[in-house]
Amino acid sequence: MTLPLSGIRVLDVTNVLAGPFCSYQLVLMGAEVIKIEQPGTGDLARRLGADPAAAARLMGASFVAVNAGKQSVTLNLKDGEAKRIFQQLAAEAHVVIENFRPGVMKRLGLDYEALSKINPRLVYCAVSGFGQDGPLASRPAYDQVIQGMSGVMSVTGDQRSAPLRVGYPVCDTVGGMTAAFAICAALVEALTRGRGRMVDVSMLESTLATMGWVVSNYLNAGTVPKPIGNENFTAAPSGTFHTADGLLNIAANETYQYEKLCDLLGRPELKTDARFADRDIRKGNRDAINREIQQVLLTRGAAEWEQLMIEAGVPAGRVLSVPEILAHPHVTGRRFITKFDQSEGAQILTGGGFRLSEAEAIPPGPAPLLSQHTEAWLQKLGYSDDKIQQLRANGVI
Repeated sequence: MTLPLSGIRVLDVTNVLAGPFCSYQLVLMGAEVIKIEQPGTGDLARRLGADPAAAARLMGASFVAVNAGKQSVTLNLKDGEAKRIFQQLAAEAHVVIENFRPGVMKRLGLDYEALSKINPRLVYCAVSGFGQDGPLASRPAYDQVIQGMSGVMSVTGDQRSAPLRVGYPVCDTVGGMTAAFAICAALVEALTRGRGRMVDVSMLESTLATMGWVVSNYLNAGTVPKPIGNENFTAAPSGTFHTADGLLNIAANETYQYEKLCDLLGRPELKTDARFADRDIRKGNRDAINREIQQVLLTRGAAEWEQLMIEAGVPAGRVLSVPEILAHPHVTGRRFITKFDQSEGAQILTGGGFRLSEAEAIPPGPAPLLSQHTEAWLQKLGYSDDKIQQLRANGVI
């Protein structure tokens, strides 16, 4: 069965995470992604990750994570002949994605203005830290820098630990997802109206967009966001609690859920206690209601409480580690993880967080070796074996 983007060809001129994560989402949707890399070194992520031996082989765990199913073509885009090869590929592509600093592709003569003359239907997406214009546009983009400047760190942690970095590259990932969404929308227009479009993705603005409630509470209600740790600023009791043997998240955000929780804990009097009479009063007395609940929760384990609360209609879930959730039968049963056994070593990969009817949204193959597909693509473009060897000897490919 075909996937939604089957037949779509993407030139991926990106490195490390935001851009590669974007094109990986397109791979999972069925697109053919040709990753353009620097000869000899390739994507920096090839040398990153927790397995030093794999990184030494230029197949680092960080690279494998978001490059499965792609093809690797190496081109030195500073070379005139390499630029001509890239232009030939762009003429037959539907999408170009790049995440250089603004202005780099223009200086190479490979920006949207230049490529759209070759291919008017082309969707060109530039992913950068701050967008293609504005006072910050020329700054380099690093996830931690964006986390700090966007306000994410200011609301992460509690009064003692904030500002605190989110434990994974959230801004890179959000930027990549935003780019994938915008590309898919622009592709609809290109395929139906025959007109391409430039897509300018800012990691800073993408991150701010995901902070919708926090930002809106400030813009529309004048409430300056504050770090409140594992508490939920919209309701109480709603946060992380200790049990006899682990942590449990409880999200009793609605009054009927709070009342069910009181009954389950054997504290029905808390429903009519004047300190907790309604939602806003409970939020104002957050510490008091948490203390009352915490005393009872320490009498049983997290797994037992989780089951009892779910049965009672109270949203709850244990706090799990990454190994614990990846081994959970729910995750394994939904085929979220795919494994490829290769001579260079196994690659174990995650999906995109969605499933499609009639087709598996999984990578079609492992992450590629550096330059694995260069000769094949040059042959498709009409280059002879002798010419290809000459290009390689000259450092063009």
